[in-house]
Amino acid sequence: MTQSSVEPQTTAEEAGSGSRPSAGRSWLDRYFHISDRGSTIAREVRGGITTFMAMAYILLLNPLILSDADASGNTLARTGLITATALAAAATTLLMGFIGKVPLALAAGLSVSGVVASQVAPNMTWPQAMGMCVMYGVVIMLLVVTGLRELIMNAIPLAMKHAITIGIGCFIALIGLVKAGFVQAGKATPLTLGAGGELAGWPVLIFSVTLLLIFMLQARNIPGAILIGIVIGTVIAVAVNAFGGLDPKVWKGGAPQLDGSAVSMPDFSLLGNVEFGGWEQIGVMGVGMIVFTLVLAGFFDAMATIIGVGTEAKLADEKGRMPGLSKALFIDGAGGAIGGGTGASGQTVFIESATGVGEGARTGLSAVVTGLFFAACLFFTPVTQIVPGEVAAAALVVIGAMMMQNAKHVDWGDRAVAIPVFLTVVLMPFTYSITAGVGAGVIAYCVIKAAQGKWREPGAFMWALTGVFLIYFALNPIEHFLGVK
Repeated sequence: MTQSSVEPQTTAEEAGSGSRPSAGRSWLDRYFHISDRGSTIAREVRGGITTFMAMAYILLLNPLILSDADASGNTLARTGLITATALAAAATTLLMGFIGKVPLALAAGLSVSGVVASQVAPNMTWPQAMGMCVMYGVVIMLLVVTGLRELIMNAIPLAMKHAITIGIGCFIALIGLVKAGFVQAGKATPLTLGAGGELAGWPVLIFSVTLLLIFMLQARNIPGAILIGIVIGTVIAVAVNAFGGLDPKVWKGGAPQLDGSAVSMPDFSLLGNVEFGGWEQIGVMGVGMIVFTLVLAGFFDAMATIIGVGTEAKLADEKGRMPGLSKALFIDGAGGAIGGGTGASGQTVFIESATGVGEGARTGLSAVVTGLFFAACLFFTPVTQIVPGEVAAAALVVIGAMMMQNAKHVDWGDRAVAIPVFLTVVLMPFTYSITAGVGAGVIAYCVIKAAQGKWREPGAFMWALTGVFLIYFALNPIEHFLGVK
């Protein structure tokens, strides 16, 4: 996903602009410290456009993930979801650019959206689910302000951090396979290949072609492989639908065709549609675990991504410190609240920001350019609706595969590490619950360390989490014992 960290070739014009005295610099240059960081306005604009192109797929994937019904049987309008996704990405990325002043772009986190769709919405209404996003965003902001975010980050073993990322990758890939109809609920087995053990129909074939195409483009190191694959897959789907005379019902998200104009006014129906309720359905413990799961889903990758991209942009020192780090972490936390308020679910920093850095971006101006492109997308909802769900689902599987790369950092020869990682990774997709995977992994890690006589090694925080997760798994018998149920 990332580009080479080698500095782009500097032209004579660019080199000259980087050495100008303060008095001769534009307000943009002075505000974003463009020359001070060895960049130019041209590089920042180019980097911002590149970052947008690399992550524009989120406008298609986030509405796909959030397309299921809530506990009341209500679904969110796709036009409203597309508008909400673009609006939240634009708002948070512009904040990162103007306030954080670093080349980082934000959008709806697929891991967060996966938790919201699979664990939160089935137990409450969509407005209440978005309220949970606001709550987790506030929690992360408080953790940043108090300095606890970094302490918690350091308390969780590195292997478990990798396990959470790998598990979420498997979970996202399974969502994509299910959304495409490649995997379905079976009669004799929980899941089966296609319908009744067979793949049938043009939509599944187009999903498969799009998936293989994106993998081929990535193997060739083609920039923007995901977006290119989605565009080509959509063109194929439109052609097949037009000349094959397919029944519109075969497409899960509607037939791939443009109805009317390519430009329309944004659908702000989800903006501010937030409620802070649902406690009676799942209880205080349930709410606490949901918020905790959302914090986990958006917690680890964000800090690692911010430091990683900052290092690639040569903004971070050898200890990972970089200018505006606390602001960047705070804005990332605020993305949870902003995403919930707009109806798009929590926002987080995207690793695709590194593609813009590879083009020379070093300042917040790059993020501002990316944010403006997302804002422009508010008026092109009909274009994004052409993309069938089966094509967008292929990108979900690709993202899941990319997150699996963290497996190379796990010491599989150490059982004290391998077993907790295994449980974390497999239980997330198998139970359709990130919470269950994390809980099983944390408990196994601490118990195994204790069996080895190393009970102090996990630390107080991990043992406290073990206690919380033990209560979580035993909540039903505990409630029956206390007469609550």
